[in-house]
Amino acid sequence: MPNKSILRNPILFIAFGAVAAFCTYACMYAFRKGITAVIFEGMSYAGISYKIWLITAQVLGYAVSKRIGVKVVSEMRPAQRALYILIFIGLAELALLGFALTPPPYNIVFLFLNGLPLGMVYGIMLGFLEGRRQTDALVAGLTASFIFASGFVKTVALTIRSVWGVSEFWLPFVTGLLFVVPLLISVWMMTLLPPPSPEDRDLRTERRPMNQTERRHFLQTFSVGLTTLIVSYVLLSAFRDFRDNFAPEILSAVGITNPGVFTKTETTVAFGILVVMGALQLIKNNFLAFRLINIVMLLSAVLIGVSTWFFQQGILSPGTWFTLVGLGLYGAYVPCNGLYFERLVASFRYVSTVGFIVTLADYYGYMGSVAVVLYKNFGQPNISFLDFFIYSAYVISVVYGVLIVVSFGYFQRKYKAVVSQRVAEGVRV
Repeated sequence: MPNKSILRNPILFIAFGAVAAFCTYACMYAFRKGITAVIFEGMSYAGISYKIWLITAQVLGYAVSKRIGVKVVSEMRPAQRALYILIFIGLAELALLGFALTPPPYNIVFLFLNGLPLGMVYGIMLGFLEGRRQTDALVAGLTASFIFASGFVKTVALTIRSVWGVSEFWLPFVTGLLFVVPLLISVWMMTLLPPPSPEDRDLRTERRPMNQTERRHFLQTFSVGLTTLIVSYVLLSAFRDFRDNFAPEILSAVGITNPGVFTKTETTVAFGILVVMGALQLIKNNFLAFRLINIVMLLSAVLIGVSTWFFQQGILSPGTWFTLVGLGLYGAYVPCNGLYFERLVASFRYVSTVGFIVTLADYYGYMGSVAVVLYKNFGQPNISFLDFFIYSAYVISVVYGVLIVVSFGYFQRKYKAVVSQRVAEGVRV
C-alpha cells in the first residue's frame, strides 16, 4: 500500500493514478463487452438479427444511464464514488446472469438492464481524476483503457468459449466473473488518490458538484460551441460503437478471423493515443492545450477518410486499415471523454465538474448509436457491415471535421472576449 509521501511525488502519482484508472475501467468493460465477441449466427427475432436486438438493448440502457447520470454524477460527493462504482458494476453482472438463465428472446431485456447502471461509471471515474496538474496524463490512462479493453475483452471471451466450451449465452457472465477480483483491487487503488491540492485548483480551477441551476447556466454560457461539439460527438460515438460492436463481422468480411487480432489492433491504437494525449501534460497554458486538442481531433478525422481510401485502392492491408481507422477514430473520440472539457473549463476558469458535461455528451452520443444500428437494419438492410462501415468513415471524416472547425471558432472568439474583459478588470488571466 503506497503511503501519502509516495503519492506526493508527481511521477509516482501519475504512474499510480493512471494504472489504477486504466485497470478499473478496463475491468468494467468485461461486464459490458463480452456480448460483442460473438455473432449469434443464424439467430433472429421478428426478422431482425438477434445480435442487433442485444446491442440495441444494451446501448439504449447505456444511453438512459447517461441521462440519469447527468444528475447523479454531477451531484455525487467524492466519498461516494468507489461504492457506487462497485454497486453499478455488480448490478450489471446480475443482469448478465439473468441473460444466461432466461431463454431468448425474453432475455433481451437483461441487456438493457446490463447497460443501465454501467453508463454512469465513466463520469464517476472522471471525478477522481479531474482538476489536477496531472489530469491530462491520468485521463490518458483512463481513456487508453477502453480502447485496449474493447479488444482485450473480445479476445478473452472468445478464448473462454474455445477452451472451456462456454455457450454464447453464458459467455458474458463468465467473462465478467474473471474480472471481479481485479476490479476490487483497482477501485481500492482509486480511493488512495489524494484530493486536488491548492496549486491544482489554482492552475486548473476548482471542481465541485453542480446542481440543476448550475448545470443549466453552464450550458447557456457555452451554448453554441457545446451544441456543435455534441452534434459532432454524436456522429463519432455512433461510428465508434458500430466499429466496436460489429468488429467481428467487419473483419471476417475482409478475411480476418483470428481472435487475437482484436487485442493486437486495439493495443496499438491505445498506445498511440496514450502517447499523444499524455504529452499534453507538458503544456501548462490551458487554451494552448485546448487548441492543440482541436487540431489533433481534426487531423484524426482526416486520417479516417484517407486510410479508408487507401484501403479501397489496395494500398493498405485490411489489418493496417482497421488499425489506422481506429487510431483516427479514437484520436478524435478520446479528447471528448475528458481532456477537451478539462482544458475548456480550466481555460475559462469556470468552477464546475467535467463529469457532468462528458456524461451529457455521452447520452446524446449513445442515442445516436442506437439510431445508427436501427438505420443499418431498417434503412440499409442489404448493405454489408463492411460497406456500411466504409461509407460511414467518409461521412465522419468530412462532416465531423467541419463541425470541429465551427465549434473551435466559437470558443476561440469567446475566449478572446473573456481575456479582454479580464485584462480590463485587472484580473489574472
